Amino acid sequence: MDYKKEIDDLVNLILKEGASDLHLSVGRNPVIRTSGALIPLMKKPTLTEADMKGFVNVFLSSANKTLLEETKNVDFSYSLTHARFRGNIYYHQGVISVALRLIPKVIRTLSDLNLPPILETFTRKAQGFFLVVGPIGQGKTTTLATLIELINQTRTEHILTIEDPIEYLFESKKSIIDQREVRIDTPDFPDALVAMFREDIDVAMVGEMRDANTISTAVTAAETGHLIFSTLHTNNAAQTVDRIIDSFSPSQQDQIRVQLAGSLTGIFSQRLIPRVSGGLIPAYELLINNNAVSNLIRERRTHELNTVIETSSQEGMIDMNRSLAELVRAGEISVESAYMNSLNPKTLERMI
Repeated sequence: MDYKKEIDDLVNLILKEGASDLHLSVGRNPVIRTSGALIPLMKKPTLTEADMKGFVNVFLSSANKTLLEETKNVDFSYSLTHARFRGNIYYHQGVISVALRLIPKVIRTLSDLNLPPILETFTRKAQGFFLVVGPIGQGKTTTLATLIELINQTRTEHILTIEDPIEYLFESKKSIIDQREVRIDTPDFPDALVAMFREDIDVAMVGEMRDANTISTAVTAAETGHLIFSTLHTNNAAQTVDRIIDSFSPSQQDQIRVQLAGSLTGIFSQRLIPRVSGGLIPAYELLINNNAVSNLIRERRTHELNTVIETSSQEGMIDMNRSLAELVRAGEISVESAYMNSLNPKTLERMI
């Protein structure tokens, strides 16, 4: 089999079907994800171990092949003239599997993504720490790319992205944009963040807050005049604050509380929900840091953040249940989908 041609064929099929993901594994037909549902490609042959090794040879550099053998999984990016993918190759039960996520070539606007216009205000900040959170596969990277592109189009700044791997490719416009990939351009996230202080950076986008060291350096950067954007795999704002603080030892937690209370600008949580008319549409929550929020973080009262969000819509905060209820009333999503994505269904029931 010509594995490069087979990948090209699969990519063209993904684009034709409007799919978001491709899964390849020994003993299965290729599988795509469309509007959240997994669909096996029954017209394609069942993949063998030799097939998977052939795909690996196309996807990975020699250095990444060595890393795969050492660690049994590796992140990578893969580009064609008409499409770009973020991928992960991993072993399960001794055989290789591949998961690919389509990265659109065109960076879409907030309006294109059905996201609230208030997010633009966070791109105008001189400094601070803004997080986009949610489970895996909910569009966090796409939202961050949109915010970075807004800065690129409207401000003269030096922007740095630190990613593993690089996903969206930016073209410098009013701003200068440098993109560094972990293992290729920098050993790791913390090293790139520390180096940022010597590179005259104004804005940084960190692909993921993976450990206390990365979080600590990012928060310090936000305190010292940088605008920092990043992601976490958490469900809402309150859980995000707790996750950040809990990643530190007890002796360090009071310090990070104070730093976070002072540097945080906002937390945006999103979910992609099946649309009644087809495709996906986001529901979301937005926490904006104000005096009340800062005090709750400092005083270890993060469990009260949900109440602040629910009662502060006049300040621009957005409650997830209210977002879900509005989508139901607009006929965009079903009641069942709203309940499935609500973290507090009893409150949602009173809104629908």
